[in-house]
Parts: sequence; structure tokens; C-alpha cells
Amino acid sequence: MPHASEGAVETRGLEPVPDDERTGHARQLFPTWVAANISVLLLTMGAGLIVFNGLNFWQVLTVAVAAPVVSYGIVGLVSLAGKRGGSPGMALSRAVFGRRGNLLPGALIWVARWGWETINAVTGAYAVLTVLDLLFGVKRDTPLIVITLLLFVACTFLVSGLGIRALRVCGTWSAYLFGAFSALVLVYLVAHTDWSAVFDRPAGSTAMMVAGIGTLAAGGISWVPSGPDFTRYLPRSVSGRSMVGWTVGGAGIVVLPMVLMGAVMAVGTPDLATAQDPVSFIGELLPAWIAVPYLLIALVGMLLINSMSMYSAGFTAQTLGIKVPRAWAVSVNAVISLILGFLLMVVATSFIGSFISFLTLLAVAFSAWIGVFGVDMLRRRTYDGAALMDTTRAGAYWYRGGFAWSATAAWGTALVLGLLFTEVDWFSGPFAGTWPGENGLGWVITTVVAAALYAVLPRERTPAPTDEASTAEAPGAEAPTEEVRTEEEKLPVA
Repeated sequence: MPHASEGAVETRGLEPVPDDERTGHARQLFPTWVAANISVLLLTMGAGLIVFNGLNFWQVLTVAVAAPVVSYGIVGLVSLAGKRGGSPGMALSRAVFGRRGNLLPGALIWVARWGWETINAVTGAYAVLTVLDLLFGVKRDTPLIVITLLLFVACTFLVSGLGIRALRVCGTWSAYLFGAFSALVLVYLVAHTDWSAVFDRPAGSTAMMVAGIGTLAAGGISWVPSGPDFTRYLPRSVSGRSMVGWTVGGAGIVVLPMVLMGAVMAVGTPDLATAQDPVSFIGELLPAWIAVPYLLIALVGMLLINSMSMYSAGFTAQTLGIKVPRAWAVSVNAVISLILGFLLMVVATSFIGSFISFLTLLAVAFSAWIGVFGVDMLRRRTYDGAALMDTTRAGAYWYRGGFAWSATAAWGTALVLGLLFTEVDWFSGPFAGTWPGENGLGWVITTVVAAALYAVLPRERTPAPTDEASTAEAPGAEAPTEEVRTEEEKLPVA
């Protein structure tokens, strides 16, 4: 029976999860990351690889395989910190940056989540509007846009406020349903697609393939700081390799077919990639008996993506010192996504342009934290649970003036340098015209620079743990678990 903190409404906040409340298996991560990718935006991104990047089918296949392996491989590796420390990612980040130093990346990641939640809310609202049009012929107007957006955000707030157990249950069922209807859509496309036109397309450049991998991987990169949030209830004995495998498998099993379907659709409908509305094309390309249930299930998926994001955002808000329960901290993001969503649906002129620009900046913003936190994971043998929760000057993770200066300096330098290589619709760094910049690799530069600087700068002394119950095993202590893994925990077969 689950503990009260893991029941119908989760009550646990930033504090580490005790060992006696840790249950489950690595395979539980599979539906979690399936649910995190149930979005029709992947269809639009697949179409963009054909229309904007000029790739052929086989190149799109390569991109669709490489991107989730790279991005969700990083998600899985950073998720190990949740198992080791039992706390959300941004709470564990206090041990790396210091109590005050953690406010800098924490604030940036929190703000970045506003954009991600806004994009998802808008896509969900468009899905509702498309279903209303297909079923009842109801055309959208401003009042209806506001109503659908409000309903979507309210449902997101409800599910994310319930906590981890509700997310697991909803994620599992939506994964089954979405998988079944995606297979139905795939069968329809196989039967109604001009495959000679699909396979006769000339190949694009390798540079455009690299750029495509970078753009598609950016969505996964945005989940990296949240990875520990979904693994902190797992027992310490769970295999680290299984955790990474189920994470990559859960994401890849959705990303691969969705991107390929979008690419196939774009061959016959090239304006799909430039549509202002990223959803209504489904009603135009598919018969209503497939389009309506498919959109409704995708709507549940997008609601879950937003709920997962807001779930993590609640923890991030708490690490910033907003002294309210996690469920109420989520409400801040809900209100912000409602306001920004209205502006994007009513005022903005290009949804897909805004989306790609946002993904590009999002990846850079998160990558500076990833580089520093990742190197720290290689070094750190324990997390002190009591110190993570101690926000006073006497706390072990206060360091000097509340900052771990080496981590903060590496993070800030890498962030600025990464932006110099980044170009979006409204911003262009001075080095954006170089090969890394043109291929959307600003986030890679950011990660490498952050990791390299933090690795060579003098490290603040890490205190000995004071709370044995929340202290994790050494990074090399996972090997014995491979001998006792059950068959169910073995890596998924692609």
C-alpha cells in the first residue's frame, strides 16, 4: 500500500523520500516518458524536417532515432540523482550550486517552463477546437479560444496537483490508448500514401541532418532537470542501466513513429510545416472516425505533458523560496501559461516559428545546468538530506555566501557563450553564422563548456552527510544490482 505522501494527493515536497517509502521498478519510467511525448507537435516537427531541412525519408529516420537516444539518454543519466538523493532535481541542485547560487539556474529553468507549458496549453486548446469543428461545425472565435484554453489549463492544474501517483496512472493508460490509435493512423497512412513520392525525394545535406537532431533533441533536453523528480520514489537498489534504458525506450517508441508520420504527411501536404494551427491539419488529412478519437487521446497526452511540467515546476518554485505547498506553487505556472497562451493564440502570427525559437533557447538555458550538474554527479558520492533542506547560513550547502562559486561561474559563462552561437526569430548571437550556430548546436557548446569549466575549477568542499537515511550510494555501487534484476527490469527491446 502506498504511503500517504504517494497516495491520491501527494503531500511530500522537497524533502528526501525515506527508504521505507521507496517502491517500484525501473520499468515504471517507460509509461512516464511515453506520456511525456504524446504530442501532435511531433508530427509538425517531422514535417519540418522534410520542408525546412530538405531531408529525405531515410535521413528523417536517422534523425528520429538519434535525437531521443541523445536527449533522453541524458535525462536517464541525470535521473539517477533522484534515486541516489530521494529529492527533486532542483532541490538536489542546492548541493551543487549552494543555497543562493541555485536560485540563478532555478529561476531561469522556472521561467523557461512557462514557455513550454504555454506551448502545450495552446496545442491542447487547438485540439479541442478542431474536435468541436469536426463534430459540430463550431468555428473558433476569441471567446471560445479563452474557454478552451481555460479548461485545458484547469485540468492540467488538477492532475499535476494530485501528484506522482496520479501522473503514473494517467500516463500508463494514455500510453496504451495513444499507442493503439497511432498504429491505426499508421495503417491508414500506409494504405493512402504515394510511397514513390516519399522514397524518391533527394537527400538533404548532412548539416541539415545535424540541425534536425539538435532541434528534435531540444524537447528532450528540457526534461533533464525534471528527471530526478520521477525517480526519487524508486529504491536505491534499482539498476541504473535499466533506468536509462526504460527512459530512452519510452521516449523513442513515441518520437520515432510520430516524426516519421509527420514526414510522410508533409510529402503530400507541404504546407503542414508552416500552418499557424499545429493541429487542424489532422482533421484535413484523416477521416473523422480516426481524427476525432486520435485528437481526444492526444489531448489527454498533452494534458499529461503539461501536468508533468507543472509538477516539476512546483518543486522549482519551492526551491526559489515560494513558501507554499507544491500543489499551490503549481498555480503560479497555471496562471502564467493561461495568459501567455492567450497571447500566442490571438496575437502571435506564427505558431511554429515561435515554437522552434522557444525550443532553441530552451535547450541552451537548460544545458548550462546539465553540464555542471552532470560533472558533479560523477564526483559526488552522497547527498546530505538534512543539508538540502537547511536554508540557513549554518547549512552545510551554504558554502561561501550561499554560493558554490565554481559551479555558478561555470554555469554563467557557458550560458552566455552558448547564446553567442544561437539564432532564433528575434535574437541572433554574433557567432550564429558559424557551423555550430547554423546547425543549432548552441546547446551542445553550452553543455561542453559548462562541464569542462566546472571540472577544472577548484571545487568547494562537500560536507560529510548528517542524515544516513537520505544519503545515497556511491556512483559505482550500482553494479551488484545487475545480478538480482528481474526479467521485467531488463532493457526494452527496440
